[in-house]
Amino acid sequence: MSGRDLKNLLYEQVARIARAAASPKRLELIEVLVQGEKSVEQLAADAEISVKLTSAHLKELRQARLVEARREGRRMFYRLVDRHVADFWVMLRGLAEERLLELQAATRELAEGPGELAPMAGPELLEQARRGEVIVLDVRPGMEYANAHLPYARSIPVHELRDRLGELPADRPVVAYCRGPYCLMASEAVEVLGQYGFHATRLEDGVAEWRYQGLPLETVDHNDTERTT
Repeated sequence: MSGRDLKNLLYEQVARIARAAASPKRLELIEVLVQGEKSVEQLAADAEISVKLTSAHLKELRQARLVEARREGRRMFYRLVDRHVADFWVMLRGLAEERLLELQAATRELAEGPGELAPMAGPELLEQARRGEVIVLDVRPGMEYANAHLPYARSIPVHELRDRLGELPADRPVVAYCRGPYCLMASEAVEVLGQYGFHATRLEDGVAEWRYQGLPLETVDHNDTERTT
């Protein structure tokens, strides 16, 4: 193989990753899989597309070695191959937000939606949560919380929030978070909390962004024991 043929091969192989990521829905599926393993049916519901189309997108991601699958009976479950895929998503989104004016305009519109952003993040938020000065609220589905969540966070999925408001102290501010900057569940939670007199803000970061910054996460094992990662 000549030097040029070898270079062509190298670039072609790297381009496989770019081609796999060159789909809005496949990027959304990656973001959902950052939260943990899910069945094809769950992924289809999260992405609001058919199971057939979801399977086709997952096949592309699997061929690029970005996701892997396992079978349980007649159902297929998918997960990211490792945390580097989650980091890739965070870096790609960050680069796009820096370079694309259209995306900047869209993110500004998203930021102007229900719920102001939390005034603190990262280590400062972690320290305030440790001292009990602020309630960090994870409003994702419970399985996603169990897979990985911010330290000291409480789990109340957004669809259960109205029925479980009594679990939250009314005298402390609440910071709600979900899957990341493009997720709308935290905004919905802040809107609900505001209707009932809570002082609530939302955190843009999800577990992928939190981990990318080198901050700790916790998981819940089968014995309901918290573990730091």
